Amino acid sequence: MTPEWTKSANLYEVNIRQFTPQGNIAGFRQHLKRLKGMGVDILWLMPIFPIGVKNRKGTLGSAYSVKDYKSVNPDYGTKDDFALLVKDAHALGMRVILDWVANHTAWDNPWIYEHPERYYRDENGNILAPNDDWTDVAHLNYNNPDTVDSMIDALSYWVKEFDVDGYRCDMAGLVPTWFWVKARQEIDKIKDCFWLAEWEDPTIHAAFDATYSWELHNVLKQIVRKEKNVYDLDHNRSYELYKFQPENYRMTFTTNHDESAWNGTEYDRFGNGAVTLAALTYILPGIPLIYSGQESAFKRTQPLFEKIDIEWGDYPLADFYTKLNDLKTQNPALWNGDFGGSFSKIMTTNNWKAYVVARVKDGNKVIGFFNISDEPIDFYAESELLRGTFTDWFDGSQATFSPREKFYMKPWEYKIYVAKK
Repeated sequence: MTPEWTKSANLYEVNIRQFTPQGNIAGFRQHLKRLKGMGVDILWLMPIFPIGVKNRKGTLGSAYSVKDYKSVNPDYGTKDDFALLVKDAHALGMRVILDWVANHTAWDNPWIYEHPERYYRDENGNILAPNDDWTDVAHLNYNNPDTVDSMIDALSYWVKEFDVDGYRCDMAGLVPTWFWVKARQEIDKIKDCFWLAEWEDPTIHAAFDATYSWELHNVLKQIVRKEKNVYDLDHNRSYELYKFQPENYRMTFTTNHDESAWNGTEYDRFGNGAVTLAALTYILPGIPLIYSGQESAFKRTQPLFEKIDIEWGDYPLADFYTKLNDLKTQNPALWNGDFGGSFSKIMTTNNWKAYVVARVKDGNKVIGFFNISDEPIDFYAESELLRGTFTDWFDGSQATFSPREKFYMKPWEYKIYVAKK
């Protein structure tokens, strides 16, 4: 069962290496109160483990090339530093989940020498990489019961010893789902944790609370490139309803560490629509993600194998995300999975660039108006859900609508209106 403490939660992905000039846990810990003030609920820490040196990519290597599942990367600090981070986060009411890499290890992980049978090997006994591109990692074999037991032991370690609150699991679908079910059953004996899978297949929800909404993200990119339009958002909703159950959380996002590293920032992909589409990810059903630096509109990519420093400035989008996080927390219509409200697309006429949606639960109503284009638009919106007096969530002004209203919106403009019971 998905922990109830996640019902109105948002996610914040922490790139420890890039977060501060120090690039360590102690440096990041100084941001905890700021993030709490922004309304962050769950801190997802990218892998904190020692990184392999053998076959390393780039100068510093990938955090997803794990040398030791039960240690902390010395570049990031010590286990005491990590324990203090978790303790402080919990004291502020935030949760901490670790990024877990179960499909592969670094080539200098001790398992390579001590337990080669835990890996896929060729006919000559040589350990194999998962594919021709991932040359910095070795492929684990879950047909070996010892691999299963050892990985569950490592997962249990961080929950027992450091009280972590769950896991984001890298390329989760490359590992058998039955393993994740078994792992979750064992971890549940210790603590109710939250599990996020980097995967799209609904069958993996047999073990996981949340999966990536990659399809939505791809549709948004195609709309910005004018390869698709808002009607394809309707098709995406149909896809979600057909493939996933109401209780399945779907993580919505405009960027994350993979997108930033390989496909540019959200501004490279969405241009002037980046903020508008970030707002949309909070109104659509799903658990929304903020990636390190988004609250500062950071416009540089964050490489996986090198260090840069996020330029925080005066956090120009902090208020924007604070308002969205507060709305998510306060209004049950936007809660996650089947904790949240119904979703309705409101019909618009005269313009195919307008996207108007409503979320409703127990007398609480949220209506989002979005111009998904770089042009000014005018249109009529028609629905009985529009009837009533609403508050503009961002500026506090009042508006009264009838079931048929005409609207004008500037390029990439968005409006979020709220009516509470």
